[in-house]
Amino acid sequence: MKKSTRAGIMSAVVWGSGQLANGQWAKAIIFFVGQIMLLFCFPSVCDGIYGLATLGETKMVINGSKVTMGDNSIILMIFGILWLFVAVAFLLLYIFNIRDAVKNGRLRDAGKKPLRVKEWWSKITDRSFPYFVLLPTIILVFVFVVLPILFGFLIAFTNYSAPDHLPPKNLIDWVGFQNFADMFRLPMWNDTFGGVLLWTVIWAVVSTFTCFFGGLLMACLVNSRRVRFKRFWRSIYILPWAMPGMVSLLIFRNMFNGQFGPINTFLRQANIIEQNIPWLSDALMAKIVIFIVNFWLGFPYFMAMMTGVMTSIPSELLEAARIDGATAKDEFRKITLPLVLYSTAPLLIMSFAGNFNNFNVIYFLTNGNPINPSYKFAGSTDILITWIYKLTKDNRQFQMASVMSILVFVVIASISTFNFLRTRAFKEEDMMG
Repeated sequence: MKKSTRAGIMSAVVWGSGQLANGQWAKAIIFFVGQIMLLFCFPSVCDGIYGLATLGETKMVINGSKVTMGDNSIILMIFGILWLFVAVAFLLLYIFNIRDAVKNGRLRDAGKKPLRVKEWWSKITDRSFPYFVLLPTIILVFVFVVLPILFGFLIAFTNYSAPDHLPPKNLIDWVGFQNFADMFRLPMWNDTFGGVLLWTVIWAVVSTFTCFFGGLLMACLVNSRRVRFKRFWRSIYILPWAMPGMVSLLIFRNMFNGQFGPINTFLRQANIIEQNIPWLSDALMAKIVIFIVNFWLGFPYFMAMMTGVMTSIPSELLEAARIDGATAKDEFRKITLPLVLYSTAPLLIMSFAGNFNNFNVIYFLTNGNPINPSYKFAGSTDILITWIYKLTKDNRQFQMASVMSILVFVVIASISTFNFLRTRAFKEEDMMG
């Protein structure tokens, strides 16, 4: 039997024994300690994975004033995910243990000697030092990013909702793709999802392009050769973006109040209107107000960004265009606009994704209102992210909120990836690579 085969079989049975046969005692100790830790953690790993699979079997029992605690499905799911990752880590270590033994056994079959302890340690410290430094960050990312995302994803496949499936009083169960089927099959969910999704797409597209091209227009005006005191105008128009957005939204909410708002009060006193305009209580008017307020808050960012791009355009290029007889319109259409779009197209796509999930503008301005009687837990101006918030905070329909989160991710990721891959900036970077 070859030494590589023998070493692999030995390490498959007792971790590190193949390395010990290859004369690498330091590696042998490390892998053997790993197997001891596995044996120590094995009962907990089995219990955690079993709890993740069952989500609990013992319910809470309330008998008068006596409460007998049962299994908490949410706790079991969280710890089950953690122990599942621990099991995967041990499995990868087991595979690496066998591969390392076989690899160094082949060196012995070829008449070569495996690395000695000092040589192996020097190689590890040189190549793996960045990984050791990044390891704490990787752990934190897993605990605070990956684990919550995976937990939220798994909730979509359970019946975690009020009033009958709320831990710790009740257990939750796995239901597979039932929630996804209900979202598209049941009218109470299907109608709401279709209406809110359509409005969300309209909102994201219109708000993105109005702010983008509004900022472009203001940047062109401020940078015009006929405008004096450019720094003053830039400072004035950047103020809406510099102020906290929540404060501005709450101010606008009071200004557009249909009964006592200063806008309606001024219009009545000026004899422009006789009755109050329902700015936020009518669905169409509320949506128009949302677009206006969002434009006020969003265009300064694009104006500042595009001003920087315009100031970086070589003056010699513009002078050459004027010498060749280019008009101001040609100069903008043939030089300024292509360069601005080239530099800002990726940010335009990111802005679209941000507006798709722009919770603040909708929630703090209208709270998703006015009420739409044909919607389930959603108002006329709710977008998907505010609907998800209402499903969780106000109505405790966690399973449907998780389904919505997955669908939102799929939509945004698909649209953003498709458009980003079509941008000139990405194509030219790919060609350079």
